Amino acid sequence: MRAISKSEPRKSAHTPHHLDRSRKSLSSRAYQQIRDEILSGDLSIGDVISRRRLAKRLNMSFLPVTEALKCLETEGLVESRPRIGTRVRVPSEQDIRDSNVIREALESQAARLCAQHMTDEEKKQLRTSARHLDELQKMGALEPEDSRFLFSVHTYHMQFHTRIAELGRCPGLCRAIEKEHVLIFNWLYDIAAHRRTQPEAFHATLAEALCSGDPLVADTAMREHVRYGLDQVLERLANFDKGDAWRLKSRKPEQTGKISANGYVKQGI
Repeated sequence: MRAISKSEPRKSAHTPHHLDRSRKSLSSRAYQQIRDEILSGDLSIGDVISRRRLAKRLNMSFLPVTEALKCLETEGLVESRPRIGTRVRVPSEQDIRDSNVIREALESQAARLCAQHMTDEEKKQLRTSARHLDELQKMGALEPEDSRFLFSVHTYHMQFHTRIAELGRCPGLCRAIEKEHVLIFNWLYDIAAHRRTQPEAFHATLAEALCSGDPLVADTAMREHVRYGLDQVLERLANFDKGDAWRLKSRKPEQTGKISANGYVKQGI
């Protein structure tokens, strides 16, 4: 029998299984809610999250919210400090560069495989999706305050790039892209940097390269695609105040930012 370490949580032998499942369900709901609010921009980089207020708003106990935040911290979307609190993670310049390098490596390989394995019907579908995505992003630039619409556009964008990996016929590569959260981080940094505009036919041009059947052409196009806008994101986030914004209780509200309707402290960028 495996020994349980002191740091490992123990499950009570008397806890009914349906209660355990219920807690996991609540934790999943809290996870999805917080994650969606981060990716929609309702929760910005640096915003402090009150676990107690969040539990009250979601009408659940403290435990599932804590579990959800631990999961988000493992994924790199939030960060915590003992006895101080939790906030949406503030990335360093190196964090952003590292994420971009990893994304480029994974997606350029996906592009090569995609170019080699796509069928004619899949090429047709990819071209259509790319044109649709370009139109959605153009509309999003005209409606910068519509967070719900922008969330749907970013969701479609992530699905588009995930589909490219799937078309490469390498499940392990798809899992690696998902595990590294490179598409999620790209989404988060774009939202944080308020990056709205992109070149004309940005994804349609990429799709044509992928449909060329030439792995080198596809690889080159994907690398250029992934690198686009990196400097803009770095410049925007370099101006973020990375000072000690954790000890909010010891400061006056006007010095730390305003409390939003959701109970988060808005720091701004």
